[in-house]
Amino acid sequence: MKNNCFVMKCGGSTLAALPESFFADMRGLQEEGIVTVIVHGGGPAISETLTKLGIETEFVNGLRKTNEAVLDVVEMVLSGQINKEIVRRIQLAGAKALGLSGVDGHLIEAQPVSNSHEVGLVGDVTRVNAELIQGVVGMGYIPVIAPVGLGADGGQRYNINADTAAGAVASHLGVEQMVVVTDVPGILKTVDGEKQVLPVATIAEIEAMIASGEIYGGMIPKVRAAMQCIQGDVQEVVIVNGAEPNVLSKVLKGGGIGTRIVR
Repeated sequence: MKNNCFVMKCGGSTLAALPESFFADMRGLQEEGIVTVIVHGGGPAISETLTKLGIETEFVNGLRKTNEAVLDVVEMVLSGQINKEIVRRIQLAGAKALGLSGVDGHLIEAQPVSNSHEVGLVGDVTRVNAELIQGVVGMGYIPVIAPVGLGADGGQRYNINADTAAGAVASHLGVEQMVVVTDVPGILKTVDGEKQVLPVATIAEIEAMIASGEIYGGMIPKVRAAMQCIQGDVQEVVIVNGAEPNVLSKVLKGGGIGTRIVR
């Protein structure tokens, strides 16, 4: 499985803005026998819907405080609106896709995060049903996964951070490299007064750049998110700009594109 498959994490708003060529590239890879497994987020769309419904939302250390009312909206937006929009766009490009949430077939099992007393129904992944993903791939479909999980007894739903979910899916599939698609070309470092994309960075180097202020603002959550994906079998994560032509093909064929974050 691991040689012909890679896991891609993408925010819902990023995917919505990607050009048709991105999905055509994915179709081309599928025709070559290389399968993309997609795990997507959707934070901005969730916040927008909560605001429309008059449900208050707040974040604690980057995690959305989640009660049952918030969870209903999270599930509706992620598993419904965003998941199906991604599936539609892949199919429009001529590839085959199947939308799933972590609830379907006990795809993602979770337990409460350690600070659940602060954030409520937010989950850490304990198990991924890799056989189900492999079955979907075996039937010729690109799995598109919304990060909602279930407790081991199947009764309680959990809101799962998309980056954590993507890293867990990759690890349970035995995939060593993950691709994080964003709207930036990678991690930028100032060299001789010019900003350049850093080809490779270790976690320690990134933490130092955050501490020094070299990585700042909206880039901090992006790189922290990518670092969260490095768990289990995952050895490296590549951050790339989805608008770059043939970006997925370039990453998989070792083209020096984006920033590789290594352990």
